[in-house]
Amino acid sequence: MTDLELKQLEEQLWHSADLLRAGAHMSATSYGEPILGLIFLRYADIRYKQFKEEIKAEYNKYAGTRMERTLKEIAIEKCGFFLPEEAYFDDINDAPDDANKATLVKNAMIAIERENETMAGVLPKDVYGQLVPEEEPGLLSNVIRVFKDIPEDISIDLFGKIYEYFLGNFASGKDGGEFYTPASVVQYMIEVLQPTPGNKQFLDPACGSGGMFVQAARYMHNHNASDEGLMNFRCYGVEKDPDTNKIAKMNLLLNNVRGEITEANSFYADPYDAVGRFDYVMANPPFNVDEVNYERVKEDTRFNTYGIPRNKTKSTKKDSDKKETVPNANYLWISYFASALNKNGKAALVMANSASDAGKSELEIRTKMIEEGIISQMVTLPSNMFNTVTLPATLWFFDKNKPYTSKKDEILFIDARNVFTQVDRAHRKFSEEQIKNLGIITRLYEGDTRALQDLLNEYKNYLNTQENKEYWQEQIDWLNERFPDGVYQDVIGLCKVAKIDGEDGIKDQDYSLNAGRYVGVAIEDDGMTKEEFKDTMLSLNDELSKLNEEAKQLEVQIALNIKGLFGE
Repeated sequence: MTDLELKQLEEQLWHSADLLRAGAHMSATSYGEPILGLIFLRYADIRYKQFKEEIKAEYNKYAGTRMERTLKEIAIEKCGFFLPEEAYFDDINDAPDDANKATLVKNAMIAIERENETMAGVLPKDVYGQLVPEEEPGLLSNVIRVFKDIPEDISIDLFGKIYEYFLGNFASGKDGGEFYTPASVVQYMIEVLQPTPGNKQFLDPACGSGGMFVQAARYMHNHNASDEGLMNFRCYGVEKDPDTNKIAKMNLLLNNVRGEITEANSFYADPYDAVGRFDYVMANPPFNVDEVNYERVKEDTRFNTYGIPRNKTKSTKKDSDKKETVPNANYLWISYFASALNKNGKAALVMANSASDAGKSELEIRTKMIEEGIISQMVTLPSNMFNTVTLPATLWFFDKNKPYTSKKDEILFIDARNVFTQVDRAHRKFSEEQIKNLGIITRLYEGDTRALQDLLNEYKNYLNTQENKEYWQEQIDWLNERFPDGVYQDVIGLCKVAKIDGEDGIKDQDYSLNAGRYVGVAIEDDGMTKEEFKDTMLSLNDELSKLNEEAKQLEVQIALNIKGLFGE
C-alpha cells in the first residue's frame, strides 16, 4: 500500500468521527474512547484470523495427549492474546442495526477482558450505549461498518499506522506532547539505538499510548528477530493519565508486546525499581514542568545521582511557608534516563531545545554527565514535527558503556533541522529514507562502514526495479556527497564529533549541547564564478533601486489622491 493509498484509507476511516459528530449524544472530546475501542476490536479480529488456523492445528496435534493445551494457551503464545467468539467482528457487524448492537459490543469487550488478564478494566464498555440514540438507533452499526471496510489482507504494520493516525488526531490539544509522539521521530530514535531481542528490559517512564514499545518491537521483527527473542523482551511503562494508560495496554496487546503498564506519576513513584536496571530507556516526557515538589524527589537516587535542579535565590519570609519546587523538571527526566540504565544500557529521549544550554544548577548536572562520558549523541530536530507541541526539540542519546571506550571524551552532534518531508502546511516528518540516511551517520561514527554500502546497494536495487528513479538517485547522491570515502567524516551543517577539551571544544562552549554551536552552517554552492556572482549582485542592486524609485512615486501619488479626495 502506497503512502497515498494509506492516507486515503485513513481519511475514509476518519469519517467515523464525522458520524459521531452528527448523531452521537456525546461531546467531541469523547469520540476517542469508542472509536479507538472499535479499532481495537477490528484490529484484534484481523490479527487473530492470521493465527487462527495455526492455533487450531497446534491444538489438534496434541489433543487427547499428555501434552494437550487449551486454545487459549496456544493463542497467547502465538499472537499474544485469545479472542473469544463473542468478540468476532463479523458477527457483531452482521447483527441487526438496533439498540442491541451496543450490548453486543459491550459483551465483546467483557469477554476479551475475561480471557486476557492484563486487559482487566481496560476496554471501553458502557460508552457504546450513547451511540444508539432513540432517533438514530443504527448509528453504531454505521460506525462499525466504516471499520469493517478495512481490508482483511492489510498487514499488521499498516494497521498500526492507522491506529497511530487516530491516536495523533485525538491527541491534538494535549499539552507538552504527553500523549503522542509522531511515528517517524520514534523510528529514528530506534534506528539510532538498534534494540536487540532476548532477555532485555525496556523502560518508558512517560509512555503515553505505548508507541515507543510498539516501534521497538517492529524494528526487531523487521530485522529478523526470533519469536522466542521477542517473547523474552520485556517492556515496562509508566503513565499517569488513566485513559491513556488503558490505550497503552490495548496497543501492547494488539502488537504482541510483552510487558507491563503502570498508572503512576514517575516523579513520585518508582514501580520498577529503575536505578541501574534497564537495557533501554526511551520517552517523550512532558517539557518544562515546574511544580515538582523538591522535598519528595531530593533523596531519590533516580534524580539526585547527578544533582537536583534548584533555585539559588534566597527565599523571603513571605515564601517560607511555601513548599519548594524544582524550577524546571527537564533535568529530572534527563537524570532519570541516565540513572535507570545498566552498565551496557542505552537511552533516547525527546527534550526541549532549551535544556541543551540551560544554566545554573542544570549546567552543573550537564557538566557531570558530559565529563563522565555517558552522553553519546545529540540531534536537533526540524520544527513542526509534533502535533501537540510547538517548542523546538532535541533528541538526547546516552550510552553507559561509552566511558570505557575511546569515545569517552567526545559527543556526536547532528543538526537535522533541514532534513524533513513536508506533510502539510503545519506538519513535517522524516521519510523512511531520511530515517535510514540519518541513521547511517551514527553507524559510520561507530565504525560500521558495511551499513553504508548495504544501504547504497538497497537504493541502487530500487533504482533498477522501481519507478521514481530520480528519487532513489537523490538518496544515493545525498549519501555519496557527504561520505564519499565510505567512512564517517564531519559535514558542515549536518554532523560533527566534538571533543570536550581543545579549541572550540565542548568545554569552550560552556558545556552546551546545542548541535548548532558545533556543526556550523552549510553554504550551498550555487555554481557561479566570482565574476558571475558580481554581475548578478549588481543586477539585483539595480533592480532594487528601480523598485525603490517606483515606491517613492507611488507614495507621492497616494498622498495627492488622498488630498484630492478630501478637497484639500
